[in-house]
Parts: sequence; structure tokens; C-alpha cells
Amino acid sequence: MKDMENTPVLVLGGKGKTGRRVVERLKNRGREAIVASRSTNPGFDWNDRETWAENLQGIGAVYITYQPDLAVSGAVDNIRHFTEMALQAGVRRLVLLSGRGEEEAQRAEQVLQDSGADWTIVRAGWFAQNFSENFLIDGVLSGQVVLPAFKTKEPFVDADDIADVVVEALMDDRHIGELYEVTGGRLISFGEAVGEIAAAAGRDIQLIEVSHEEYKDLLGAQQLPDDLAWLIMYLFTTIMDGRNEHLNDGVQRALGREPKDFTEYARDVAATGAWAPQN
Repeated sequence: MKDMENTPVLVLGGKGKTGRRVVERLKNRGREAIVASRSTNPGFDWNDRETWAENLQGIGAVYITYQPDLAVSGAVDNIRHFTEMALQAGVRRLVLLSGRGEEEAQRAEQVLQDSGADWTIVRAGWFAQNFSENFLIDGVLSGQVVLPAFKTKEPFVDADDIADVVVEALMDDRHIGELYEVTGGRLISFGEAVGEIAAAAGRDIQLIEVSHEEYKDLLGAQQLPDDLAWLIMYLFTTIMDGRNEHLNDGVQRALGREPKDFTEYARDVAATGAWAPQN
């Protein structure tokens, strides 16, 4: 039987927002982390099951992130096949990054829960880092963050907190069989978030609200891949209907501390110059 504590951890999407943070933390704790993505060798592609088996050889645990999101068509079936393949390869520990308020993601969670694996689920909502490492950064840099109008607030969660929870789940058996729904410590609107970013960066940055149809047209003009454009609209319409307008204690339960506050996140990012105006 493998000594699981000494076997490598496979990090799917290991160059993404949470993946690269998980890799860094695992290495700092002396655990080998292997990154798998379409650009690695061997490559890993969720749309090509022929790429999966080679990546699972000699692996003791997997951090599963699904691209672009568990909400897209075919995701649950892929998670089922991947989980079966991982167990057949001798992998026991599976940690899944799931989506808060997404019915499709909850079906993927159930796949792990029913699989017989040593599973942990980390269910997250909107990352604070969407303003600095994802599609909202262009608006921040331009001084105008354009979004569809809605009134709900969001408990933005920091990717550092997500990574800390994931690594604990990968390294400590007490997290087996746990579902951690992770959020920040307070509810804030997108307008309030943009205001905090503007204050931290010392810049005039405005939130511009448009209709859902206008926003859909803007996404079309950017020529985004169809699945990504659909996903963004899904997040801003279906998911922002108020279902996630509450706090959860996943960070506190997993780590024994409070989550990182959005103000601290904004101050830290501003200090790096990431939001400085572009010349």
C-alpha cells in the first residue's frame, strides 16, 4: 500500500488562481506537487479523456479544478469518469473546488461523495481575485468596470483562503468527508468593492451598470469563446439572484481563523502596482 503522505499531489489547473497557490503551499510544506494543464507535459485536457490516465500514475491525491466551470455542459459526466479513473489508478484523496449556489456543481460534489474516495469539497463563490487576476481587471485598469445591474451583495472570498483550506484538506485526514463552503467575512456590493479598490489604488474607478442585454452584447463584441461568454452571463444572472447573499463558516471551520477581508485584499494588490493606470 502506498504511503500517501509521501506520494505526489496532482494539481489540475495548477497555473490558475487557486492552483498555483496550492502548489506553492504544498512545496513549502515539503509535499511534491505536480501541475497538470493543457500546456504541461504530459498535458491534461478535460475535453480529451485520453490525457487523463498518464497524469494519474504514482499520484496519492488530486486537487480537482474544472475548466471553465462545473456549471458547463458535460462537467458532471467528466468528473464521474475522472473519479473512477483516479480510484482505479490507486488515488485515494480527492479535493474538489466547487461552485457556491450552482446546482450543476452540487451534482459533481455528489459524484465524489458516492465514489468511495477520501473526499473533501471546497465550495466557493466569487473570488476577490476576479478584480486582479481575471476578467474584471481590464475594467479596473481602464477606470470603468462595466457590469449588468443587480442589487445583491456577495461575500467575496480570497483565493489565498481557498488555497489554505485546500492544502489542509490534502494534508490532514481530519478533513476527509467534510464540505467547506468558504466565503469572506462580510457581504458587499460590486459597487462597494469597486469603491474599495479605487481607494486602495488611489484612483478614480467607477462601476458602470448596464442592462443584461447590453452586457451580453458587450461580451459578444469581445469575441469570447461561447462557453466562457455563457458562463459569465450565467454567473451574473442565475447565480446573482440572491441565493448566495449570506455568509458561511468554511474558512473558520477548516483553518480556525477568520477569512481575509476584502479591504486587506485590495490594499495588498494595490501595493503590488497591479492596478496602476496603464500608459
